[in-house]
Amino acid sequence: MPFNFPILLTWLRVALIPLVVGVFYLPNTMLTPIEKNLAATIIFIVAAVTDWFDGFLARRWNQTSAFGAFLDPVADKLMVAGALLVLVEWNRVNAVIAFIIIGREITISALREWMAQIGASKSVAVSSLGKIKTAAQMVAIPMLLFYGEAFGVIDTILWGRVLLLIAAVLTVWSMFYYLQKAWPLIKEKAGNLLDQ
Repeated sequence: MPFNFPILLTWLRVALIPLVVGVFYLPNTMLTPIEKNLAATIIFIVAAVTDWFDGFLARRWNQTSAFGAFLDPVADKLMVAGALLVLVEWNRVNAVIAFIIIGREITISALREWMAQIGASKSVAVSSLGKIKTAAQMVAIPMLLFYGEAFGVIDTILWGRVLLLIAAVLTVWSMFYYLQKAWPLIKEKAGNLLDQ
């Protein structure tokens, strides 16, 4: 397993995930509900920044690796899933929306793994649609963790819900986009199995 600064940042992101979740379960004598919201928001934002930073540094310093390419999306998906589960428990996100987003991540991860095994991973490379979806959810989640009025003017509850709904719609759209790209190969492989 290679070890360098970009991978260290990715491991840091993995380590921050239980903190985002755990901060909500601290007793109110340690942190007030408002302080818990703020702490979880800050931790999530730091984790999200490491997501951009580790990839940027890996490319700039030529420290990309197969392990880093595996760990980075795993850390991203764990971070989003952990935050969404907390938000569902605290009645800030509808369970159906959380299921759509998490279910899509599992489906597309499995599809990418299968496509990589048959040497066709470029067919399901990250699209601009997927990037917009990711951006929407990465802004929506800290807003819903904060769950109040930011800077006295931004209603993070309203905007967080709107952005997460947009992310959910884009999630379904991008999933069908990837499945459509992969469908000819899925059909071909299924046909080959039936012929055997």
